Amino acid sequence: MSIKNAVKLIEESEARFVDLRFTDTKGKQHHFTVPARIVLEDPEEWFENGPAFDGSSIGGWKGIEASDMQLRPDASTAFVDPFYDDVTVVITCDVIDPADGQGYDRNPRSIARRAEAYLKSSGIGDTAYFGPEPEFFVFDGVEFETDMHKTRYEITSESGAWASGLHMDGQNTGHRPAVKGGYAPVAPIDCG
Repeated sequence: MSIKNAVKLIEESEARFVDLRFTDTKGKQHHFTVPARIVLEDPEEWFENGPAFDGSSIGGWKGIEASDMQLRPDASTAFVDPFYDDVTVVITCDVIDPADGQGYDRNPRSIARRAEAYLKSSGIGDTAYFGPEPEFFVFDGVEFETDMHKTRYEITSESGAWASGLHMDGQNTGHRPAVKGGYAPVAPIDCG
């Protein structure tokens, strides 16, 4: 998607906000939200020289003495986020180190680009494919308690290895994967 198309998306969706997202070295997403009108004032300038931010506030990045960083929005990533109450267009950004104008060396997008450039220059390959592997757990319930003399939490999950003796929905065959045993198991396995 070009800058022109990203602007068209903002206008046609009647977006009130643009959410600028970037990822830290550990894979955590961060964001800054700006009113859409700021983007629409001078889109070419805004996409070329996105907003500055404090890199020392991102764990493992810059020290306070050299903390200025810049976001460069990537128009090709623009989409309308369906989860906001107000119409919001999300744009993923490159993180630029203003000291040299290059992609920041601890930003995953910059790291991936350098890795692909290395593959090409070394003759190992001409294209690199990078993809996340999202993993998660679905819990039936989570309880916690914090008091002056104790802290506790309890997770309830029918598919948990610890649930083999629980009575659930009229039956429980008790055939559950052991802890760390749920990766590519062969049937029959009762894991939810």
